Parts: sequence; C-alpha cells; structure tokens
Amino acid sequence: MAREFDRTGWQVFPHDSVLADWVRHALPAAREAVKRSEDPRGLRCGGTWFVGVNALPNDGRGAIGNGSPLAGKVVDFIADLFPGRTFDLDRGQVSVCYPGYPLPSDQESAAAFRFRRDRDAAHLDGLLPEGPDRRRHLREHHAYLLGIPLTESDPGAAPLVVWEGSHQRVHAVFSQFFKNIAPEDWGSYDVTEIYHAVRRQVFEECRRVVIPARPGEAYLVHRLAIHGVAPWADNARSGPDGRVIVYFRPEFPDPADWLSDL
Repeated sequence: MAREFDRTGWQVFPHDSVLADWVRHALPAAREAVKRSEDPRGLRCGGTWFVGVNALPNDGRGAIGNGSPLAGKVVDFIADLFPGRTFDLDRGQVSVCYPGYPLPSDQESAAAFRFRRDRDAAHLDGLLPEGPDRRRHLREHHAYLLGIPLTESDPGAAPLVVWEGSHQRVHAVFSQFFKNIAPEDWGSYDVTEIYHAVRRQVFEECRRVVIPARPGEAYLVHRLAIHGVAPWADNARSGPDGRVIVYFRPEFPDPADWLSDL
C-alpha cells in the first residue's frame, strides 16, 4: 500500500471501527465549533462553505476532551511512512460544505470563483497568498494531509479531488527552484510563477480523481499533491449538518523535510 501511495499521492482507507469510535466523539465537537463561530468570515462562497480552520479542540494526539487519541489503520500507515517519527497534530480543520457550493460572493473575484467552480479551487497546501497581489510564499511545511469524514453524504456532495501523481511534478519543480537556497530561507522567495506553471502542467498531464468517503473511512494525501474540492452536484444530498470533514496537516519541525525524498 505504501508503494501505491508513493506512486499516486493519495490513499483511501476502508471503514475502521477504531476510527469510527473517534468520529462519534468528534462530531459533537465539530457541531459545537460551527455553532459557536461568530466570525462572519467563517462562512464563504455565498454561505455554502464553513472553513473551520483549527476549529476542532483536539490535542496533539487528536484526543478531544476526555476522548481517545486518534487511532486506526490510517494512523498506523502514517507511522510506517515516517518510521521513528511522531507529529503533534494541529487542531483539526472542520470543513463543512452545504448544497449549492460554491456560490459567488464578494469575498473573492469573479476569476477566483470561476477557478473554484471549474478547477475545484485546486491548490498546494502551505503556499500562502500574501499582499494585495496575493503572491505565493512557502510558509507551512506540512508532512501530510489527512481527511476524516464525520457525516454521511452522497458521493457528489463536494468531495475531495486529487490530481494523481501531481506530487512528483511539484517535487521536481520546487527541488530545482530551491536547490541552492537554505531551507530556512525558502519562505522569503516568491514562488507564484513556478507554482502556477506546475499546476498548469498537472492539469494537462495528471488524472483528476474524485475521492468521496464516509464516516469510519479516511484518506491520506501527499503533502505535495495538488488537490481541491469539487462543486456540490445538483442531485447530491447530505444530512442537516452538511458535508463535514476534519482535516489534519501537521508540520515538519525541519522545513528541509518538505522536499525530502518521495
């Protein structure tokens, strides 16, 4: 399975009773996070997306309150990918999509909305847009992206999208760009042009894969993979909570590991 992940940059894990127990404990906390959010910026895309960054009150092991740490087959797989290493989990993102996602809003330009609708808002985590011109800089050095669905929803309810093999292209381009630059200085460089160029290459050469999942399942995405969220299909349904997924993106202590061997 690890070799397949290295090739594709993504992996789905089937229903796991251990993870399902964690989900049952996490869902009330996620609901509370959505309920208590008073920040109007929390809802985007015309009210169809609750961003929920760092909204889940978990500790570094993934435990919520007196609950158990995050565990299961996907956690074991991650441990095998990074032998001898442990990561403190970030507070999980509680990403909630609702029917109609995405709708236009005054929070993004018409061009940005079209890219979200037509290209799934495809992006690489850790490259943050800065300044009035939204120039991209590498600010976060994630080890992986772990998605854990908390609610039942149809496959067309704004599922994750990954461009298979895109991590290999991204690795090649950024390794060349940063070849003679110290890792601690990477963030000072504007990478907007090379990022857009490699993303265009990915659109042309890599297979777009839609990855729906249900509670008790999970998916892992390579840190360098281009990914996004598909629009909510017209006939797709979910429960009253919407499509709720928790994402974890722990970071490497050493930024050099972001471009370590695939």
